[in-house]
Amino acid sequence: MDHVLVGRRRRQCPSAAVCQRKRSAVLLIASTRWWVSYRETVQACNGFHTLDNSSFDFIKPGIISSFLSLIFGCLKLQVRTGRNTETFRTSGVYDQISEDCAFSIIYGDIYESLDLVANSAEVANIWVIEGIHLELAIKLIQGVNPGVNSGKVEHRFKELQRLRERMCELTIDNGSGLEDYSENKKLTARNERVTKQEFVEVFHDFCTRPEIYFLLVQFSSNKEFLDTKDLMRFIEAEQGMVSEETSMKLIQAHEPSEKGREQGYLSLDGFTSYLTSAECHLFDQEHSIICQDMTQPLSHYYINSSHNTYLIEDQFRGPSDISGYIRALKMGCRCVELDVWDGADEEPLVCTGHSLSPPLLLHCVLEAIGRFAFAASEYPLILCVENHCSLRQQKVMWQHLMRILGERLYTDPPDEEASYLPSPHALRHRILLKGKKLVPSSDGEDGEVSEEDEGKDTVQKIVITSSPSSVPPKRFQLLKELSDLVNLCQSVTFIDFPTSSKSQKPWEVCSFHESLAVRLASENPGDFVNHNKHFLSRVYPNPMRIDSSNMNPQDLWKCGCQIVSMNFQTAGLMMDLNTAWFRQNGNCGYVLRPAIMRQEVSYFSADTRDTVPVISIIIRTFGQNLPKPKGSGAKGDVVDPYVYVEIHGIPADCTERRTRTVSQNGDNPIFDESFEFQINLPELAMVRFVVLDDDFIGDEFIGQYTIPLECLQPGYRHCFLGHFHGIWNYKCKTISVHTC
Repeated sequence: MDHVLVGRRRRQCPSAAVCQRKRSAVLLIASTRWWVSYRETVQACNGFHTLDNSSFDFIKPGIISSFLSLIFGCLKLQVRTGRNTETFRTSGVYDQISEDCAFSIIYGDIYESLDLVANSAEVANIWVIEGIHLELAIKLIQGVNPGVNSGKVEHRFKELQRLRERMCELTIDNGSGLEDYSENKKLTARNERVTKQEFVEVFHDFCTRPEIYFLLVQFSSNKEFLDTKDLMRFIEAEQGMVSEETSMKLIQAHEPSEKGREQGYLSLDGFTSYLTSAECHLFDQEHSIICQDMTQPLSHYYINSSHNTYLIEDQFRGPSDISGYIRALKMGCRCVELDVWDGADEEPLVCTGHSLSPPLLLHCVLEAIGRFAFAASEYPLILCVENHCSLRQQKVMWQHLMRILGERLYTDPPDEEASYLPSPHALRHRILLKGKKLVPSSDGEDGEVSEEDEGKDTVQKIVITSSPSSVPPKRFQLLKELSDLVNLCQSVTFIDFPTSSKSQKPWEVCSFHESLAVRLASENPGDFVNHNKHFLSRVYPNPMRIDSSNMNPQDLWKCGCQIVSMNFQTAGLMMDLNTAWFRQNGNCGYVLRPAIMRQEVSYFSADTRDTVPVISIIIRTFGQNLPKPKGSGAKGDVVDPYVYVEIHGIPADCTERRTRTVSQNGDNPIFDESFEFQINLPELAMVRFVVLDDDFIGDEFIGQYTIPLECLQPGYRHCFLGHFHGIWNYKCKTISVHTC
């Protein structure tokens, strides 16, 4: 370890007491845990005291002046850099000592000196300059407030240092050029370090949340801390918990000071730690795991579903990629789509047959599905297969399915006596094929079925032909072995609700064009809900959504449609709703529908108001570390944020409210406005917070957070804002929310 050479200034006849005091100072420097861990004795030689290398285990930077004031008593102290004392000038080794390594402590009324020499300028700076390194100070602040920008913290430190330097310039003695040089060099070195006073000031700037401070004062009766009774009163009144034992546990877990933990109180820093911890997240952590009954029939659940999963951009010219399947499955998707066509070399391809998107080899797609099918959920995965292949390539398709997916394929025939499908729990780790099925026959041969082609309307519109008419669907030959793999999800054509009620089997699935489904939901909402109590309904986007835009899934969820296929590659409001909705049951891809949509004797219409008791919620919002939107430079780094609070659900519940704009404050904007919402059907309601930057050119997106109302925790909570792609950065921008 680096060492320091210590000397003392020889005056005419120093008293024995003075000499003893200096030697005691050196011994204390060597022995105190603040500076070194002492192992060997201090040696004296020719008026200098040397600390051997082996004496140093640890040197703590800073506060030498404060420390030495304790050693010498309440004496005047001054730290001077360079070889400017008599001891250095008369030592005989003046020329051998570097100016950058020498420094002296001048103390007392008669200006005695304690002279030191370090073995490098860096070590001298550690001993001379108070405070800690700038980089470490920034990391300490980011440890408490992870979302704060390091450049912004550094800029604030530099501001304080420039102010300090200007004040020093007013007091520096300009009579000596050498002294001027020494002071300027010292100030330059200190620019890389911050003092305790500077650190405390910047820490308060970036780590003190005004709304949390006011909350602490409110519940502590104007004290600077919360004792156990104050904290218990807070968590009972606001957070919905009641226990003095809980108060003590929170104090032990979040109070940073040992004294506070021993005496049982929570300081402002401890209270901030608690309110920004996972315990106070807006999302109820009980919903982060599977918390719903998974033994209900399959038709009683909403199922997370993807449309044209192989596409990663638009529907007509965009690229295809296996990553589309991997991403969807990792996000909890439980229904993916494969459009299979004849390919070269007898290898079936996955593609949109009427588009210019490049194809994928079927076996590569199946291998990816086989690998990631149950990566995010153990519950059944549905493969929607649109079969456009010849019999020869259907045989290859069947071989790939059996070889790659094998025993995971569900091949048991449905129970003819059953009124409902099996439950997700009963179908764990199984893969269900949705597709066309041959009608039972005695010959057991291949047969003819109608072809499914959801994408044919796209090319018809693009070439400006007439809109789809009532032309009967094409028919094609279906391989018997392939038909046998389709059991619980047999594709049938929807005619009308009375026909379905009379003849449709529980294991038969109707696929609805978006426009038809929306019309049925509007004209026959009650019939649609009753239909979906027994049968699975799949809704796919209008083929004219060539840009891969998404329909509003809640328009179909409100009438009980289980499988609403979404373009996962397209970010925005609709995917935010879909992603948030399926988080409420451990992100397993299945969400139990409201009881009123499952019970045989109940009647429900989403367009009827006051069918269920109305509840009210009150929401207040605060923000922290709201950055300038990417790609925006019109106002520099200035942010003028405001928040939209939106309610999404049945039509009677849909509404939005806007806060005021907080000018030029992205660090700790306090919107402090209360909004009250009347909710008719909370089981289908979601709350969405959208933070925007108020700009005269056009308001720009900062972040959003969407949450089902059922997952909303009461009290003072926080959440992390996501990007357009629904990705949360857990060390970035946040908003705090007060709900009651």
